Amino acid sequence: MDSLPLSLKIHRKGKRDEGYSYADVSGGALWIEVLRESLKHGLAPRSWTDYLYLSVGGTLSNAGISGQTFKHGPQISNVLKLDVITGTGEIVRCSPSKRAELFYGVLGGLGQFGIITSARIVLEDAPHKVKWVRAFYDDFGAFTEDQEMLVSMADKVDYVEGFMVLNEQSLEGASVAFPSHFHFIASNTNNTSQVYYCVEIAFYYYSQKASHVEKVAKETLRKLDCIPSLVYETEVSYFDFLNRVSAEEANLRARGLWEVAHPWLNMFVPRSQIKAFKDLLLQTISPDHFEGPILIYPIRRDKWNGNTSAVLPEDKENILYIVGMLRSASPQCVSESPCLQSYLQQNNKITEGATSISLHSNSKIQIADPNGQDHELETISGSDSLKRSDLGGKLYLSYYSEEEHWKKHFGGKWERFLARKKMFDPLQILAPGQRIFKRKYSAHL
Repeated sequence: MDSLPLSLKIHRKGKRDEGYSYADVSGGALWIEVLRESLKHGLAPRSWTDYLYLSVGGTLSNAGISGQTFKHGPQISNVLKLDVITGTGEIVRCSPSKRAELFYGVLGGLGQFGIITSARIVLEDAPHKVKWVRAFYDDFGAFTEDQEMLVSMADKVDYVEGFMVLNEQSLEGASVAFPSHFHFIASNTNNTSQVYYCVEIAFYYYSQKASHVEKVAKETLRKLDCIPSLVYETEVSYFDFLNRVSAEEANLRARGLWEVAHPWLNMFVPRSQIKAFKDLLLQTISPDHFEGPILIYPIRRDKWNGNTSAVLPEDKENILYIVGMLRSASPQCVSESPCLQSYLQQNNKITEGATSISLHSNSKIQIADPNGQDHELETISGSDSLKRSDLGGKLYLSYYSEEEHWKKHFGGKWERFLARKKMFDPLQILAPGQRIFKRKYSAHL
């Protein structure tokens, strides 16, 4: 079956026009295509995902997050209009002022209320160059405190992400401008924990003089409480910065780790619980054998629209964290294999401990290292103790298999989610694979 034809039209706002420049994009278009086309006009979307070879309709059905989210909100906060086919077969053009319930329901709605056939995306003037900085830490508290300071400086900083450095694989595939060997950290610090952290920061060059960006960057970096000798800078084009994950993709392909299982886990975590979550994570995985990045960085709740279907932790703190365990399994870890099942058990353990949703995982997990050797790891024992350690987290890119789990996941948003389903997809035709609802059958069919 062929996909919908690509349509991508750019509208630049005139000097006297109100509102935004925008792109009208078909739902099947990839973000890399949106980037290439908009840059021809000196424009670009404000909010991105780390990986650009994803469809517009796909990320808008979830949220779409990256290091710009603290400043501009997720991608679903940067949409002006949608064209949607609902579960009843109705073709609807919707916006915040027209059929708003459908508009907000579809954004972050996991495909449950309609198929996005086109979207109007906010654009802004594109920078021509980026100063890209990596600063390394051996203290988790300093790592998170500095990130929280940076996301409070949205007038100076354009991008903030952080990640854990567990082993050599944590740095492989990074830009050639940065060190990609683990030993360079250990040789510059006395820390014996063998777990380090890195904050990535970006400053965009627009039309202002380079000296202005240099001054802002220098003043900002001076405030960091990182390891002073482990701060690295480079300058790249805006396109290359946004497309940076393609270098990691090339590295994984070269190592035979792209076309493999990727048992990922993505979680929103309250600010007050981020250290406890980090501890839970390290108690559950095997750092020495973990293949892939673990992202940890803060975002701001006030940049999200509560009318969308996207789910955040229900505490009231404005700062919260996104954690992404982006693991690559070995080629031997195929479907139903013990090693892949062990990774999924780990994910379930962490989910139970962070959300109180019991997934019936075991307290002992078999870990397969890159050489195929199994190691038994004993984690926090029993789902009861995990439920008691509920950290108030919420899965992002959720994959629950029971309706009761979904109800707990949506929490206070469940009734509205259910009402929207009845309104826009009463036969529950759309996205049945997520197991949120069971498909109904009409007597007239």
